[in-house]
This record gives sequence, C-alpha cells and structure tokens, in this order.
Amino acid sequence: MQIALFQPDIPQNTGTILRLCACLGLDAHIIEPAGFPISDRLFRRAGMDYLDHVRLTRHVSWAAFEDWRTGQGHRLLLFTTKAATDYRDFHYQSSDILLFGRESAGVTDAVVEAADARLVIPIKAGAAVAQCGHERGHGRRRGAAADPEPEKCDRLRREA
Repeated sequence: MQIALFQPDIPQNTGTILRLCACLGLDAHIIEPAGFPISDRLFRRAGMDYLDHVRLTRHVSWAAFEDWRTGQGHRLLLFTTKAATDYRDFHYQSSDILLFGRESAGVTDAVVEAADARLVIPIKAGAAVAQCGHERGHGRRRGAAADPEPEKCDRLRREA
C-alpha cells in the first residue's frame, strides 16, 4: 500500500503522515501544489530526520500523479467523509493507493471521478493519520500487505 496526499495544507499533518509511512514501510506521494513549501531541505530543517526511511515522490500536479498512477496500474482509494462504503468493509489490495484530500477543501471533482473507490471515514484528512495506521493493520490482517518492520518503528519512536 501507498499513501498519497492531495495538495496538503498543514505541514505538521504531512510530517506526521510521512513519519507513519517511514515506520510502516509505505511509499508516500505528495500531489502539489501544497499549502507550504516542499523540499527535503525544509523538511529536514523542520526536524523530519526520518525522511531517509520513507520513499517520498512529489507530483507537480494532479494530472502528473494520475498519469503515473494509471501507468502503474494502481487502484486509487479516496478516503472521504462523503461516501457510502465504510473503509472497514472494503477489500484492500497490496498495490492500492490510499488518498487523503486537502485539509481545508478536500479534493476536486476530477479526483472524485478518478477514484476507483470512495471510502467513508468519520473524520477529515487532518485527523486521518490514525486511520492510516489502522488501514495498514487492517489490510495486513486481510493478507494485503507485508508486516511492517517493528525494529524500524521502535527506533523511530525512540528518536522522536
């Protein structure tokens, strides 16, 4: 599984999700433009020393991300407060991309239309970090993803 953030607004939320990705061994994607400057230098300056443990890909636009995603054949699962399917009732695949929208505005209609599934979560994306961890565990129980590396998670927690 991978996590994608659509035009994130809040750097602290982005940092938390990147830390989660590092801990669980998930690839992360940021779909720009973001509401704050994005660069390895600025992330490291903000104390995100765990960046070496996460594969982060920046996409300059929704179109660029969508071209990449469809070329790779990944399903896109949009987590939203406006859907009918409960995220706990969905069958995940290891190649899925879990997409969370902009904290202040969600996603555009084009993103909603492109999603292979829209899964309801009872919270907005800014609070979705806990859900990401839950999804990783939920998918693992269904056999969709490899176990996280517990030693890496423990080390990252100690360094925090």
